[in-house]
Amino acid sequence: MALRSAGSGKVSRDAVHHPLFARFYARISVNAETKMGMGGVRDRLLAGLSGRVIEIGAGNGLNFAHYPSAVSEVVAIEPERVLRQLAVESALRAGVPVDVVPGAAEALPVKSEAFDAVVLSLVMCSVRDVPRALSEVRRVLRPGGVVRFFEHGRGGGPAMHFTQRALDRTVWPLVSGGCHLSREPVAALRAAGFELGPYRRVMMPEKGPVLPSSYCVLGTAWRPRISE
Repeated sequence: MALRSAGSGKVSRDAVHHPLFARFYARISVNAETKMGMGGVRDRLLAGLSGRVIEIGAGNGLNFAHYPSAVSEVVAIEPERVLRQLAVESALRAGVPVDVVPGAAEALPVKSEAFDAVVLSLVMCSVRDVPRALSEVRRVLRPGGVVRFFEHGRGGGPAMHFTQRALDRTVWPLVSGGCHLSREPVAALRAAGFELGPYRRVMMPEKGPVLPSSYCVLGTAWRPRISE
């Protein structure tokens, strides 16, 4: 399916530039679709969505094939050039209209209250300013609109917490495109003023070794209908 316009404004430079990690991520993420069960997670993440959707941090576009037909348009924000080029290729194969746009989560290049749903998929770990990014999510989402999220973060016992924090302070963000292991996405959404719906903890991979990045959460939140 053909892409729509790539947006009215031009972005002079990439907000994020991790070409080596982007190529590595693109390779392992495709393998994870079947070997780690990510394809099924994406189905659960996106089931029941409709109307206009903005996906923040779309990566190489692996969610696109899982959007239900009731979605009228997806605006997919991806700041990293290599991943964005791969996302464009994925968009051409999608069953719903997908517009891949450069931009950063902390300054989304779209109008306020323009979307029925926001999708956050393995992105909150790497944004530079989580409160600012979630403020932008709230701005672009209509009152009563839904947030679907699948994120990894803090988990396990004291020894794992120590390991996650130690990695965050040292090598992990450098080798993994700015990713952090010990963030708490559910607490961050609550602090940003979203109403939390059902969510559940998920281990990735579901079977196999437990890694510092294995502790995930899959769930739903809403922007309150009345602004606080």
